[in-house]
Amino acid sequence: MAVRAAALFTRAMDAMDAPETPAPPAPRRRTGRRVSRLGTRRDGGRTRIPTRRRDSRRAGSRDSARDSRRVGGRVGRRDRRRVGRRDSRRFGPRAGRRVLAVPAVVAVLAVVVLLAGPGQGARAVAPAAPTTPRSFAGRAFDTCDAPSLAVMRAWRASPYGAVGVYFGGRGRGCRAQPQLTPGWVASVHALGWRLLPLFVGSQAPCVLAEAKRKYAIGRTPWTQGTSEAGEAVRAARALGIDAASPLYLDMEAYRSDDADCAATTLRFVRAWNREVRRLGYLPGFYSSADTGVRHMERERRAGTADLPAVMWFARWRGLPSLDVEAALAATAWQPHARIHQYAGNVSESYGGRRLRIDRSAVDAPVARIRP
Repeated sequence: MAVRAAALFTRAMDAMDAPETPAPPAPRRRTGRRVSRLGTRRDGGRTRIPTRRRDSRRAGSRDSARDSRRVGGRVGRRDRRRVGRRDSRRFGPRAGRRVLAVPAVVAVLAVVVLLAGPGQGARAVAPAAPTTPRSFAGRAFDTCDAPSLAVMRAWRASPYGAVGVYFGGRGRGCRAQPQLTPGWVASVHALGWRLLPLFVGSQAPCVLAEAKRKYAIGRTPWTQGTSEAGEAVRAARALGIDAASPLYLDMEAYRSDDADCAATTLRFVRAWNREVRRLGYLPGFYSSADTGVRHMERERRAGTADLPAVMWFARWRGLPSLDVEAALAATAWQPHARIHQYAGNVSESYGGRRLRIDRSAVDAPVARIRP
């Protein structure tokens, strides 16, 4: 389709240099009111040059009408010469043909936009300027709702330095997120916290969690993945999360040995990754080590393109182990591209504030926050 669009564009440009075809003279109208001949503009159109209506109104005989034609003819020729000289001085000898070609060029450009592919419509997101990702090494926690600023201040006494925030996606368990605003993001970052943005979008058709099945990927996984990637970037930008930040796609555990389901999920994930990259962000992937993560590792070994840049694997063994994971090759997603969620649904309290959290060890990129 891109070849067809290029051919159409070339044809339109050729039309701009085509020789001008003069317009045929228009027949004179035989009515009581005389109208002069139609003059031809430099752009190939016609301009109506009025006769001197005083003479026309006086015409009560053939001589008067003849005089009117003569006057109109002289005026028409003189005005045409003036129009031609003026257009030539302003725009050059090919100005008319270029004016005629503009509608054709505009039409072809519209076709090119339509052929550009999914995700390029009216709500398409413009790519951000590329910058360098910022990494963090240490411990992190995540909880369903973003905690209040008071809690985040109290938890500066904890061993955690980063926090996972569920910033978007139709599959989020906690959608309201009353604390999660641009002001909260800026304030938490100013306190010294580093952010791990999680997007819970559509889920695998064979997702294990019953509550997530209503968010199954549809019949057009590539289109859907591209669209949701745009949604993720828009949501991140609205919160002040800048380009080169990681956006972690949360794909809950699914039956990766189901060939049809795995193929659909992979197409969705690859499309999401490609669009997130195109828009200047870094695609990350969160899933169970034995399902989604093992699936991605299998595709990595097969040389599949558009895979995640950062891997966040969940294996609740109680102790962090970033570099040793059975589902991943030792060199896969290395260096500085791994997060291990090693414990879940645990309660901790710091500064008199208690939260139920999941624990992770991090050596990976974190969000860049606009100042």
